[in-house]
Amino acid sequence: MKTKFFFIIIAFLLAFASSLFLGPTFINPLALDDTTREILVNIRAPRIIVAALMGMALGASGAVLQGILRNPLADPYILGISSGASLAAALGIIGGLSIFGTFTVPVLAFAGALITGGIVGTMGWKRGGLWPERLLLAGVGISFLFSALLMLIMSISRDEGMRRAMLWIFGDLSMSDWERVPYGLSLILCGIAMSSSRAKALNALILGDDFAHSLGFTPQKERALLFVSVGLMTGASVSLGGMIGFIGLLVPHIVRFFIGADSRSLIPASALGGGALLCIADLLGRSLLSPMELPSGIVTAIIGSPYFLYLLRRKNVLSV
Repeated sequence: MKTKFFFIIIAFLLAFASSLFLGPTFINPLALDDTTREILVNIRAPRIIVAALMGMALGASGAVLQGILRNPLADPYILGISSGASLAAALGIIGGLSIFGTFTVPVLAFAGALITGGIVGTMGWKRGGLWPERLLLAGVGISFLFSALLMLIMSISRDEGMRRAMLWIFGDLSMSDWERVPYGLSLILCGIAMSSSRAKALNALILGDDFAHSLGFTPQKERALLFVSVGLMTGASVSLGGMIGFIGLLVPHIVRFFIGADSRSLIPASALGGGALLCIADLLGRSLLSPMELPSGIVTAIIGSPYFLYLLRRKNVLSV
């Protein structure tokens, strides 16, 4: 187990370094001049750090959601949190709002995620706790509603804001800068730490509420705490760089195949795997059609969908 986890750490570091130094312009870390140093420090580094943080948040969130909902097809977007964040961000972009300066769109996205999470949580609350079935149905319903509203707003918009909103929806990391790194780092690491601290409870919940209760856990309380951690991570991720699909759905399955289903190792390993995947996706998006860029969300969908279909054919892939 420790050896496999070590290899996951190495894969994350290699993906991070590759994305940092490779791309349309190769940067040799041993021969930096003023131009390459400017590219590395002020363009590449904040972008890759944001990509790693977003991937970590989505990977860990997917592992947690698949456990608390006992649904192997669950991911951070199935609860509608990303749709609420994207709707709020798109309203800010298309409306040209600048209340908080460069932080306006991230603040609106995070607020939209929190509000949506509150709505979904309220609708999924029954008999003093969060119930997986109600939570799942509420999330799907809210997601469809907010996605429809988002498409409506974009269809009637005729200015440049619509293009920016489209890039945001598909996960555009080109606007990343150092200002966003500290708050994203603090929120996402807090969410990962919070969910990891409840890993034993999550293991018990996967085996059923009665089993969890017999071990001394309160199922509804534990599920609510884990839901809050997912909302925190997903909201922070979307506020950093928009919507990225398939990472929260795909990465936990891959990691589970290598190290097993124990949430104590699955959550941090899924975080590292998600960070590695999004770093590679960003590298490909910058390089394949240079000087044009593909939003990272499109790249992850192209990578993720065929592999996930392959995973569905494997025996026992639907066990969590």
